[in-house]
Formats: sequence, C-alpha cells, structure tokens
Amino acid sequence: MAAKRSVAALRPALNGSVTSCLRANCAPRARYSSQSLSIRTSRPRKLLRLSPSCVRYASDKAEPEKLEKTGLYDLHTSRGAKFVPFGGYSMPVQYNDMGITESHNWTREKASLFDVGHMVQHEFSGPGAEAFLQSITPSDLTLLPDFNSTLSTFLHRETGGIVDDTVITRLSDDKFYVVTNAGCREKDLAYIASELEAWNGDSNEAVEWQVLEKQGLVALQGPLAAVILKEVLDNESTKALDTLYFGQSRYATIKGTDAKVLVSRGGYTGEDGFEISIPPYATAAITEYLLDSAKDKLRLAGLGARDTLRLEAGMCLYGHDLDDSITPVEAALSWIIGKDRRAKGGFHGDSVILQQLKKKSEGGGVSRRRVGFIIEGAPAREGAEVVNAEGEKIGNITSGCPSPALKKNIAMGYIKDGLHKSGTEVEVLVRGKRRKATVTKMPFIPSKYFKAPASK
Repeated sequence: MAAKRSVAALRPALNGSVTSCLRANCAPRARYSSQSLSIRTSRPRKLLRLSPSCVRYASDKAEPEKLEKTGLYDLHTSRGAKFVPFGGYSMPVQYNDMGITESHNWTREKASLFDVGHMVQHEFSGPGAEAFLQSITPSDLTLLPDFNSTLSTFLHRETGGIVDDTVITRLSDDKFYVVTNAGCREKDLAYIASELEAWNGDSNEAVEWQVLEKQGLVALQGPLAAVILKEVLDNESTKALDTLYFGQSRYATIKGTDAKVLVSRGGYTGEDGFEISIPPYATAAITEYLLDSAKDKLRLAGLGARDTLRLEAGMCLYGHDLDDSITPVEAALSWIIGKDRRAKGGFHGDSVILQQLKKKSEGGGVSRRRVGFIIEGAPAREGAEVVNAEGEKIGNITSGCPSPALKKNIAMGYIKDGLHKSGTEVEVLVRGKRRKATVTKMPFIPSKYFKAPASK
C-alpha cells in the first residue's frame, strides 16, 4: 500500500509550530522512561541506566504559576537563560550571551538550537489510525508515503474552524507521529479523546493513541544545521542524511549511544534544519553533546528569536494568527486540503470548507483572508486595526515585529476579501496614529529548505 503513495508532503506555513495529560477515564496512555544518559563530547558513552531518583534539578522550588519544565530546564539555567511563561511551561526567551536580534541573525547565518519540548508529541496506531485522522483533518493521508510529513489542522465538526495546527508524519501503514501546540494541550487532549470516543462508538476499526509524555524535542535550524548534525550521528545515519529532504523523517542513532531519535527535516524558521525527537532519559545529554560538538557554529536560541524568525518565514502561531473561528481557507491554508478530499469531503466541517473553496459566482468564497503587511513607521503589534482611506476597519493585525533581515516592519493579519492582493495599499492604526501599509506576499524572505530535486 505504501509503495503506491506519491505526494509532496510538508509545506511551510505554520506549526508553531505545542500541562498535563487528561485525568479522566478517556485519558490517553502515556509512555514514560526511567532511564538517564551520559555523553562526553570527545567520546560519547553507551547509555547508562539510572532511576528517576538519580536525576538532579536546578531547583525543586515550585514556580509561582506552577509552570511545567522541559527536560532541558537545567541546561537553560546553566547557560544564562531568561525565562517567560509560555504554553504552561517556563521557557527561555533569550540568553545572557546574545540578544534577540543577534540570535536571530546567528540562526540565519550559522545555526541555532531551540528547545521545543513543550510541544505535545503523539502516536496514533492501529488499523483505523489513518481513517480516524482523515476524519478530523482535511489532509489526504492515503497518499502520504512512510516517513513523510504533512502540515494539517484539527477541525471542529460543524464550523470547520481550526482546533489546532499540527504536523502529521506517517511512520508505517498503520502508525502516525503527530505534533501539536503546547498552548492547546488541554483543549487538544479533550478534543482527541472526545473524537476517539465517538469513533469507537460507531464501531470503526481500532485506534490506539499514546501521548509521549516527557519526550524531548529540539529544533536545529540554520544553514549549518546539516553539517552539525552529521558530526554527531553514527556512520549509517550520516549517509541517510544526504537524501533526507524537507518534509521527510528517519530514525537515527547518536554516535556512541543506543539512543534512537526521530530526525525530521523541517522547522519553523524558513531555514534548512531538523526537529529531533529524543527519549526522555537522553534529552539533556544529547542536547549538550550537540552544543559542545559545534561551539563556533551552534548557539542556544529562545522564544524571542523563534518568533521573529517564524514571522519572516510567514508561519502562523496558534492563538494569534489562527483560532477556533478561522477555517483553513480563510487562513490561506487551502493547499493542505487534498484533491480527493475536495471532491469527496468526509472530514469535519467539510460542508463549510468545500463551499468556501467554490467561486463567488457559485456562492462560495470567504469574507476575510490571511495576508502579510509591510508597515511604514512604528511596528504594528497584535490587535492593531487595518483601515481603508476613509478610516473604516477592514482587518486586523495578528502578529507583527521589526524584521532583522529586511530592516522593515512586517506583520501578519486578516483583511477583507478583495483587498488581499499583493500591492494593495492600506493603513494600520499604531498607537492611535495611521501608518501606511502594503499587503505583501509571504514568506517575507525566501525559504531555504533542502528539497528533493524536481522530477523531469
């Protein structure tokens, strides 16, 4: 079955890229590990088997907001991180050795390592896994080859609104790896549990759902990412990396260890890079080994640089650029809707979404569309109104910042349909003043993904 699949998988747009598991009877089965890892930069050692009681933390004091910590919290602390609450976690926003703009530029020129362990990692398996995921997303997963990924969205049944954005990777015929947003954790877990309950109630084929609790996830991003990763992989894994293209994944092994990691080529910055899913016991040691193996090329980066990088790349952040009221068509994500799905439907909100895809003459279309803006003067932030020459509101800004690469103020937001074409001149209210703005195509800067050669 897999041999018959042929489809381009992951395309850039979002993912931003995702506190505790459900505690009811419908709670997913979580996987935990009681192992620990020790690696030396010069000579990595085999994994050491230690109990959780052997693991030391920088501080056992409770956070004021009872924030969760990723497996790299101690490492961030030791390297001078400044923390902020994000998605229920205490996350580094930047580090003492480098400002946000400097970190942004370092990523574009060399490589940075981001802790994205706050994201929620899932596995869906069983004979009904593919059909179940197709029922709650608009993607055509039947065409997705093994170890290929696609951007998708969970959808509300009646409205077609986006519950969350997600990346789905097929690991085998009946197994999928899915990553969702930390800020949507409780909502997503409740949504999936409810949908699975309904699925099982209809006597569909069985689906097993696991939340990979405490699983590490780091994003290695930048033009030197591949060079750095090759230095720490064993020989067999290094060879496979040469033919690992954007949107593809492979299991790999770190030199001198038996730690099996899932390496996915892609990311949230517009640069070439990888997201690496690591067993809980190995996360800290492997991350430190990566950093120590390329001290002149690789730096830790926080949420501050991650946000400016993703905005330059035209990628959405859920809760800002996407929410429950917005459909994929309004969000300029129509491309995630498979050709067969457009013809046959069969997914949540299909009656709404398929109607939106039709021409206006056929009663279709939407009232608003997601676009990019270049803004003169002061930068526009989330919530700023977009107005026409008469001062009438025609849209709103959902994300905005000065672009370190362009030296201009960029923003993302929604505008009235018909005014969404590139080059349309509008105005944005910034602190009570009207600023000139121009609707602009995204990404704001060219993407540098390592893509497969075009077939002749």
